[in-house]
Amino acid sequence: MKLQIISACLLVSTYSIGANKQNEKWVDNALRTATHQLLYTAKTIHTPNTMPRSSWRGYDIAFLEKQMEADSTAFARELVKQTPTEKVGTLRTCDIYDWTSGFYPGSLWYAYELTQNGKLKTQAERFTTMLNPIRHYTQTHDIGFMINCSYGNALRLTHNDTIKAVIIETADNLCKRFDPRIGCIRSWDFGTWNFPVIIDNMMNLDLLFNASKLTGNNKYRDIAIKHALTTIKHHFRPDFTSFHVVSYNADGSVEKQCTFQGKADNSAWARGQAWGVYGYTACYRETRNNVFLKQAVNIADMIMQRVKTSDNIPYWDYDAPTLPNTPRDVSAAAITASALIELSRLAPTGKKYLDYAQKILRNLSSPQYLAAKGTNNGFILMHSVGSLPNGSEIDTPINYADYYYLEALKRYIDIKK
Repeated sequence: MKLQIISACLLVSTYSIGANKQNEKWVDNALRTATHQLLYTAKTIHTPNTMPRSSWRGYDIAFLEKQMEADSTAFARELVKQTPTEKVGTLRTCDIYDWTSGFYPGSLWYAYELTQNGKLKTQAERFTTMLNPIRHYTQTHDIGFMINCSYGNALRLTHNDTIKAVIIETADNLCKRFDPRIGCIRSWDFGTWNFPVIIDNMMNLDLLFNASKLTGNNKYRDIAIKHALTTIKHHFRPDFTSFHVVSYNADGSVEKQCTFQGKADNSAWARGQAWGVYGYTACYRETRNNVFLKQAVNIADMIMQRVKTSDNIPYWDYDAPTLPNTPRDVSAAAITASALIELSRLAPTGKKYLDYAQKILRNLSSPQYLAAKGTNNGFILMHSVGSLPNGSEIDTPINYADYYYLEALKRYIDIKK
């Protein structure tokens, strides 16, 4: 009996050592950099209800015309106001009602989970609490991003009685944007579209799946599934690239298929393709419906075939001209990497997705994309693109690139363990 107990203890000890073995050097360097940058940013923000979003950038019309391969008269009406010269390169912040407000708190939670640094947890709690009023906000579908990335991660990593209530109340508000005649959740409340739905909306379904698990009520899950199935029908082309925007008539027929942030209506906007593979991978994980697995695999295979760059960091649009100064979109790469690591656990041909994602992560963790400590206005990654056709956030750090990069690192570390 004593020998059995000793043997069991040795086995447990060996398992613990193996499960906590040192990360690869590039991973450790990435986590050290992330910790430094995130805490640096927390110290610089003193205004209540304020989040770091990106760095201010301007734009050049001639450059945009070359990228769009079109005269500016075709897109100039959508251009954002030019950034004053004195602001270019400085930190761009946003309030809590901006669609990106949940990403910085979420990054703090992931970094805390990966490092167990208590300072990160303190700041994660501070910035997550700022978002509490979003539980009453109904004017955007992006409340899924805003709450699931912040409060959703807090739910996993800390104990607070208010977290579940915030998630459920926010999910209820998202459900109010669902139209059963159309079978989708409405995205935007601006523009001339009748009922616009963007591919990004696939990312907000995780909030609904979480609410179903918290409440035992399948209404949230049923809406998420219906939205995902309708999106398969109307957002995707035969080659599994997707439109950015699909607007519906009141009877559920398609009013228009177009883009707002991509190169053209028929182009493959890089971040949009990333939203798609991520969203359908999550849908399969939550439902085990093979329709969703097939869609995720088809989008993933398309991405791996379409990316033109040697380091797998895509241009801002897969149909963008291949020029020396065509911007990469690191945010699209980070989202894709996170999705493919998750898909590698679920798909029969998972290894190829893990290998591809690992190449993305290693390249994102190189000096070409990973910022040096104390630079880049406190952001972790460089060289993302927000919306090139609108002249907005071109070749700049953006908070959601950091978020999905850290999520991808967490998933990678978990798989390696």
